[in-house]
Amino acid sequence: MQLAHPQLIKSLRQAYSAEKAAAYAYQGHAKSVKDAEQKTAIKQIEIDEWNHRKEVLEIMKQYDIAVSKWYELKFAIIGKIISGSCFVIGWFMPFYFAGSLESGNVCEYFKMKQYFNSLGITEHDEVLYEMGIKEKEHEVYFLSKIQNNKLLPFFEKIFKWGNRKSFNNVDLDKKYPVEESGVYCKK
Repeated sequence: MQLAHPQLIKSLRQAYSAEKAAAYAYQGHAKSVKDAEQKTAIKQIEIDEWNHRKEVLEIMKQYDIAVSKWYELKFAIIGKIISGSCFVIGWFMPFYFAGSLESGNVCEYFKMKQYFNSLGITEHDEVLYEMGIKEKEHEVYFLSKIQNNKLLPFFEKIFKWGNRKSFNNVDLDKKYPVEESGVYCKK
C-alpha cells in the first residue's frame, strides 16, 4: 500500500535516519561521562533509539517507503560530530542539548500518529504513542540531571527549552491513553 501523504513519508524517513544520529551521539555522550549511573542510563537511551529506528523501518517497509540515502549520510555525519563534541564541550551542554532534542522528538511520533489517523490508519497508534512517550522519558531524564545547574536559566532563555519550557505538551504524570493522545503536539 502506498501512502498519499508526502509529509508523513518525509517524517518517517527523517525519523529513521535521525534515530541513528541520536544513537551515535549517545555513544559519545556515554563514553564522555564519568558517573557510572549516568553512563548506564545514556547507553540505555542509545538502545532505545536503535529500537525506535527498527520500529520506524518496519512501518516504512509496510508502505514501500525507501530509506533516504541523503538523510542517512547527513544524520550519520551529524551524529558522529555530536558524539565527538561530547568530549570537548563540557558536561552540561551534552545533557542540555540531548534533553532539548528529545523534547522535540516527542512530537515527531505524535504527529506521525496524527498523519496516519488522517488517512484512516490506526494500526500504528500504539507503537507511535510508545515511542513518543519514551522520547518524553528521555527528555525528563536529561532535564533531571541539569535542572539545578546555574547555566540552565541562561540556556533556557536562548534556546527556549528547560525547566519552564518544553517543545511538547506531554505530562508523564498525567498521560492520556493512546486513544485520547490526539491532544498531544497540536499547534
